[in-house]
Order: sequence, then C-alpha cells, then structure tokens
Amino acid sequence: MTDPKSLISLKNPWHLFATGFGSGLSPIVPGTMGTIASIPFYLLLVQLPAPAYYLVVVLACVIGIKICQVTSDDMGVHDHGSIVWDEFAGYWITMLVVPYLHINTLDWRWVVAGFVIFRFFDMVKPWPISWLDKRVGGGFGIMVDDILAGIMSLIVLTLVGYYFGWM
Repeated sequence: MTDPKSLISLKNPWHLFATGFGSGLSPIVPGTMGTIASIPFYLLLVQLPAPAYYLVVVLACVIGIKICQVTSDDMGVHDHGSIVWDEFAGYWITMLVVPYLHINTLDWRWVVAGFVIFRFFDMVKPWPISWLDKRVGGGFGIMVDDILAGIMSLIVLTLVGYYFGWM
C-alpha cells in the first residue's frame, strides 16, 4: 500500500497550500505544526486594515475547500492529517477578535491564547464539530469543522480576553 504522503508534491501549488507550506508533513502532531505555521502568516495579515483581513479569511475558507479537495483526491484519503490548510483558516478565524477590537496586533497573550484555545476545539471536537466532522465529506467537510472550531474559539478567546482584562 502506498503512503498517501508520498503522493504529495510541494511543487504542486494545491499540495503546497494544503500542507501548510510543508508543515503538515511533520511526522508528529501535523495539525499542531500547521497551526504553528499559520502564526507568522497571521502576524502579517493582521497588519492589513480590518476589512482586508476579514476578506482574506473568507477567501482562505472558500478557496480552502478546493485546496483541500484537490489534495485529498490526489492522496486518495479524506482529510489526511497532513492537510492543514483548514488549521490555517481556523486559527485566522479565531484571531478575528484582534483587528475587530483594535487590539495591539503584537500582544503575545492573544497569539498564544488563540493558539491554545483553537487547538483545544480542533482536537477535542465538541458537538457540533464532531457531528460535522463525521457527516460532511469532501473539501467542504475538511474545512467546515475547523471553521466552526475557529468560530467557537473566537468566542472563547474574546471572553478570556475580557475576563483577564486584556482589552
């Protein structure tokens, strides 16, 4: 049986994006590595005016459906662990609170708390994330559970920031 990761070529732009620029090919915790790899991109994106940041996040989600579908098809496996574009989009959704509330974009507390909270929701997959993860297929299925994890993380991150007085 062929290892699905052997079917990945980082020269293929779909694969390059789907694997989070190769971060998802990590032999250990590829989803976590993908989320870590999304942080420098977040730090660049959050410098944009807030509406531009929102637009990039929406585009990352919409185009992510195609990115994940093509790569999943090429690998012959639905939602292989090396596909981490959904983690990129989910983390960027989590961090929407920063430009929305005009928070200092370099405040490390938000970056770290957003990472931890998003990884919690992405790994634990509480309902309805788990329900979607099991029932929705294709590129949309790969993306939708992380989009919802990002939305839930955004809410929790906002509450954490409020509770700890970071705002």
